[in-house]
Amino acid sequence: MNNFQNIWDFKNTSKENLTQHAFDYLVGGADDLRTFKRNIEAYQHFQIRPRRLIDVTNVDTSMELFGKKYASPIFLAPVGFQELFHKDGEIPAVKAAATKNILSVASTVTSKSFSEICEAVDSPPWFQLYTTSDRTTTTRLLDQAQKNNCKTIVLTVDVPVPGNREKHIEILTGSMRTENTLGNFKDGGADFDPTLTWDFIPWFKKNYNMNLLLKGIMTAEDAALALDYEVDGIIVSNHGGRQLESDLSTIEVLEEISKTINGAIPILIDGGIRRGTDIFKALALGATAVGIGRPYIYGLATDGQAGVEKVLDILQTELVRNMQLAGATSISKINKKQVREKKF
Repeated sequence: MNNFQNIWDFKNTSKENLTQHAFDYLVGGADDLRTFKRNIEAYQHFQIRPRRLIDVTNVDTSMELFGKKYASPIFLAPVGFQELFHKDGEIPAVKAAATKNILSVASTVTSKSFSEICEAVDSPPWFQLYTTSDRTTTTRLLDQAQKNNCKTIVLTVDVPVPGNREKHIEILTGSMRTENTLGNFKDGGADFDPTLTWDFIPWFKKNYNMNLLLKGIMTAEDAALALDYEVDGIIVSNHGGRQLESDLSTIEVLEEISKTINGAIPILIDGGIRRGTDIFKALALGATAVGIGRPYIYGLATDGQAGVEKVLDILQTELVRNMQLAGATSISKINKKQVREKKF
């Protein structure tokens, strides 16, 4: 692993370490994988405009969210069923994030319970929520998060029904029905919730005192509604290309969403991040923080916590180097003037 230079090295090794069905789940997406591929390829349609003759000896990548300072804008996006990739489930990844002082978000459908995950680190991660058709179950999940001193809930809004995941839908639905694979559902499996609407937000605000972010925003119209409903932040996401085969990447919609939000609340983004240049471009187009999913799971499958830490080190090193080469000495200095769309 010392010789690994990039995320693709980890992907290749993780395939060797995983069962075929686990790897299919990890790299899978909806329909013909066009949206999954678009997430990655669309970053090539944006170019970095570097500035010169700037002292870049010291570069500050720290960022602050809801009063907590993190060492990097990189965060671990929620990924479920991590025992498919490592025997200790989510614990190695959340420990890696804590060691590096970066944000992590735990999924509703984790292999370990949220309580077990919180016991592994000094400060609880954020909790990503899939609502269920039974509001009692949803309430129990939120109560567990609050009991563990969680400060932020990430409500996923792009899964009213599962996407057409041809190569791994049986793994997904089977795992969600089996309590033995779900740490947060010891009394039965999880399900999908086609009834979720904007009405959830006032109900949540009335009953809970935690920050609320919406994950899955892909249009300026929904970003405007998020402001109207006074949520605390949004995550621009298309579920890694696993849901709607939209042919629309997250980086392509970030600028229009950023213009709508206009600095009122934080904008996080995930999908397609594989290089430090991708992170730089997302920050320039308005992102507050940039999430990775599959890349850190490649690291988890390769070498547990050490693998996740190495993935983070590689991306962080690339980000710092690219900031220096582009003439940006801090995250706050990265702006839209440093990125343009290709003209050819």
